[in-house]
Amino acid sequence: MELQLKNDQGQISGNFAVSDALFAREQNEALVHQIVVAYQANGRQGTRAQKARGEVNKSNRKPWAQKGTGRARAGRASSPLWRGGGKIFPSSPEENFSQKVNRKMYRAGMAAILSQLVRDDRLTVLDTLVVETPKTKAFAQKVNKLGLDGRLLVVIEDWNDNIMLASRNLPNVMVLSSREVDPVSLLRFDHTVMTKAAVQYLEEMLG
Repeated sequence: MELQLKNDQGQISGNFAVSDALFAREQNEALVHQIVVAYQANGRQGTRAQKARGEVNKSNRKPWAQKGTGRARAGRASSPLWRGGGKIFPSSPEENFSQKVNRKMYRAGMAAILSQLVRDDRLTVLDTLVVETPKTKAFAQKVNKLGLDGRLLVVIEDWNDNIMLASRNLPNVMVLSSREVDPVSLLRFDHTVMTKAAVQYLEEMLG
C-alpha cells in the first residue's frame, strides 16, 4: 500500500510505499489489549510493601483470658482480624509483575495498532523533519503548520538534540526515536507523526 507523504511545512510531496503486513493488517483487539497490559505490567517496579502479623509492632501478650470473659478468643493483637494488625497476604517488594509476550505476538500487535492509525487517519508521514535551533518556538511553528489538533506523538529516526530540546516545553507533544516506540504511546496520542526514515526502521524491526 501507499501512504501520503508530506514535508515539514504540511504540504503534500508525494506517496510512499509501505508494507501491507505492517500498515494494512486487520484489527485484533484482544491481541492489542494483551500487549498493552503486558507492557504496563513490565514497567511496574514492585516497590510496595505491607507488614505481616509477625512484623507489626504489637505486644505478644494475650489480650484476655481464653475462657470466662464471654468474648471471642484472641491470641495476639497483631491478628489480621484486628485493626492495626498485620496483613494476611502482604505485598512484597520482591513481587514480580512481568508478563511474557512472544516476539511474533508483539510484532503482530504493533502492526495492528499502526494499521488502525492509518484507517483512522491519525498517522502522518513526513519526508524529513529538521529543526535548525533547539528553540521551542521553531519546533512549535512546524507543528502548527501540520494542522493537527490534540495531543501529538512525533517519531523520528534517531536521537536529535535540537528536536528533543525544542519539544520539551510543549505540553501536548512528545518526541520519541523509532527505537523507543511502544504500544501505549501509539494509542494514547490523538495523532502520530513519523518521518520516512522512522517508518522504514519500523518495517525492518517489526517486519
